Amino acid sequence: MAEKFLELLVTPSVAKAQEHYFGRSQQMPGGAKCDALTDDEMQFIQSRDSFYMATVSESDWPYVQHRGGQPGFLIVINPTTLAFADYKGNRQMLSTGNLAVNGRVCLFLMDYPQRTRLKILGDARVEDARQHPELVAKFAAPDVQRIVERVFLIDVVSFDWNCPKYITPRYTAVEVEESVKPLRQRIAELEAELKTGN
Repeated sequence: MAEKFLELLVTPSVAKAQEHYFGRSQQMPGGAKCDALTDDEMQFIQSRDSFYMATVSESDWPYVQHRGGQPGFLIVINPTTLAFADYKGNRQMLSTGNLAVNGRVCLFLMDYPQRTRLKILGDARVEDARQHPELVAKFAAPDVQRIVERVFLIDVVSFDWNCPKYITPRYTAVEVEESVKPLRQRIAELEAELKTGN
């Protein structure tokens, strides 16, 4: 776990809860302005085809939204900056509106088959695609550029890896197809043998 993560999230009330249940808290001394992503985090991010993003509304309600695309659609610009193109959707604009008032975000990235998750804290800003076609060209694949409405840029503040406990393995259709491909091939071979009488 990066130090800044606990420094930011272990508030006095969290420390009190930790002390109540475990006899001590995990408070960290202040220090670094942010924790840069390492190669492990960057490779994990670039291999994801989806993530969840939490923002906070003006009425102090948390809001979580799912984002998906081809693996690597969440782009690592450098160890402290991420970006992704945001497509046409349900027109609610909840995350975009929330970020106009409070730029803090938490990203939650899952690898269900490997039972791995990465949490990222950051400061985000949203740029209108109509005013920044250069960002669309840079951060969206050519086949989806026409449906990009916004580009999100996120300055990474810190991150944390969670333990795999209680993560239920889940698989995409592509992952399932890859795993059953040898079985399908063997079935085809056996069927062919039956037809020829061997």
